[in-house]
Amino acid sequence: MSKAKLRVGILFGGCSEEHPISVKSAQEIARNLDPGTYEPYFVGITRDGAWKLCEGPAPDWESGAHRPATLSPDRDVHGLLVLDEGKYETVRLDVVVPVLHGRLGEDGAVQGLLELSGIPYAGCDVQSSAMGMDKSVAYVVAAGAGIATPNFWTVAAGEDIDAGRLTYPVFVKPARSGSSFGVSKVAHAEELPAALDAARRYDTKVLVEEAVVGSEVGCAILGGGTDLTVGEVDRIALSHGFFRIHQEDAPETGSDNSTPVVPADIPAASRARVQEVAKAVYRALGCSGLARVDLFLKDDGQVVLNEVNTFPGMTSYSRYPRMMAAAGVPLSEVIDRLVDRTLAGHPHRTEQPHA
Repeated sequence: MSKAKLRVGILFGGCSEEHPISVKSAQEIARNLDPGTYEPYFVGITRDGAWKLCEGPAPDWESGAHRPATLSPDRDVHGLLVLDEGKYETVRLDVVVPVLHGRLGEDGAVQGLLELSGIPYAGCDVQSSAMGMDKSVAYVVAAGAGIATPNFWTVAAGEDIDAGRLTYPVFVKPARSGSSFGVSKVAHAEELPAALDAARRYDTKVLVEEAVVGSEVGCAILGGGTDLTVGEVDRIALSHGFFRIHQEDAPETGSDNSTPVVPADIPAASRARVQEVAKAVYRALGCSGLARVDLFLKDDGQVVLNEVNTFPGMTSYSRYPRMMAAAGVPLSEVIDRLVDRTLAGHPHRTEQPHA
């Protein structure tokens, strides 16, 4: 008797500015799903927050005639409620992979819904997702674990900051956004108000941090607890300006000012140090499943936290899959390990029929 396929829900899209990146990430996940192992159910979330059961994450997926669907918080349903001709049908799921980036996807919101539903889900939990999304909180937690962070200040809605107290240059960022949206490098005090306004387009809470002089490096991590797989370290080689991921018109063809070098062209001792600090950050925030930890490597060898991505991009040009592939773990294996580990933490899979 053949083994039943795993019914896996793939969530993608979402309400954040990273909606199109999520769609591209889901496309790569779909290409790398083993059809003999998984029976996928693709749920696209529109920019307005409507959930649709669809055939897959095609670029024009929103234009199709899809059935409304949502995750049920009722644990007896253990899956999707799908509206079909005025009636709700249920689709029982074994596991969910939330291929979502940014606000309401990577910040613990969806993870909270999945906790209510009782469905095992891949990736970080509610707490680690929320901490990883808020850069200022991540810095505080990391610093408490003895990890170096930039000097920083937070500016709440309606507040201002004394531009004269800062040592320039500084970076101004939305505290809870990703992919460089709303990020500015400020060289002089008079540039600060415009930078704050740009960041507030994406978040009411703004982070102002002193620029760290060093190489931008990253580390991909898979697993949890003491069982961690670490990808090859990468380095972002900049020709000018600063690294602005996903801001290009056609990122698949490359960036106009940056090139990822994988494996990073840094000394072996520095590579090992970056990996150790990345693992320390991952554990301090309580991450599980996967994350990409971005860091700075200073000339004196010190490693400083930049940010944590609790569900990093999985696009054809994204850093996480490149780093894992360079370490001998292709995306298909990343998916298998992620799902296996998720289900291992929820051993009571139920073999019930689905709609």
